[in-house]
Amino acid sequence: MDGLRKLIDVNNSVESDGRSRTLHDNHSRRNSKHLTETAIDHALRTWAQRTELAEPDLAALRGLPFTRRAVERDGFIVREGEEPTSCSLILEGCAFRQKVVRNGARQIISFHFPGEFVDLQGGLLTINDHGVQALGTCSLAVVPRKPLLALIAQRPQLARAVWFDTLLEAATYREWVVNVGRRNARTRIAHLLCELAIRLNSTFENGTVYHLPLTQEHIADATGLTSVHTNRTIQGLRRDGLISLAYGRLVVHDWTALRSIGDFSGLYLHRRADRRSPT
Repeated sequence: MDGLRKLIDVNNSVESDGRSRTLHDNHSRRNSKHLTETAIDHALRTWAQRTELAEPDLAALRGLPFTRRAVERDGFIVREGEEPTSCSLILEGCAFRQKVVRNGARQIISFHFPGEFVDLQGGLLTINDHGVQALGTCSLAVVPRKPLLALIAQRPQLARAVWFDTLLEAATYREWVVNVGRRNARTRIAHLLCELAIRLNSTFENGTVYHLPLTQEHIADATGLTSVHTNRTIQGLRRDGLISLAYGRLVVHDWTALRSIGDFSGLYLHRRADRRSPT
């Protein structure tokens, strides 16, 4: 049990800059006032479009007692080992899900963007088995789990949307397992960049700028590579004229080549344009 507690402590203290910290008040600020409709409407509509939730159910969801929470860079949104009491929807900024092993090495499991709930599993599970941290300053809409569960129980289509959301995450996890387990370094990184760009903008146009506040360390931890190997691989993609990546900005100069190198098919993202209605 002491070993488990130590491992959880490591998970909750390792930050992306390699230093150990705890979450202080300056990492997270709450506003107890309910969010205005304008502040939350765009994020909820994005989620509703992703999960094909109808307007009446969206209106009911919007009526829940959401409150604002601001989390600074590397602050924890979800802490491993804690009991979840709420679910968080990203309004602005990005976040990443992670696990840390006993020796302190971190594996990033997923990235999350505005209009995505980062912890719907907290509505049913009794303990957090991983951590979620802010990738840059992150603005959240937080709803207590009890009223959310009560509304889901009343509205079957909302329950379906939540189920669909978790299935989309599962599809992404499957692809990430294949990416880390069966692709070489160049392919892994190209695949990851393709996914993040498409999730941000849904376009394959050359020269499009994608704002990604992640470092090479984040890319390394998401692809299971060392920082040195990651740096060399990214430099190779730059030299080949495929991408530019600096100061939180990704530019894809040759989508056709990047998708080919990354063995990338967006099928697992289940975007609306790619879906077929069940028969």
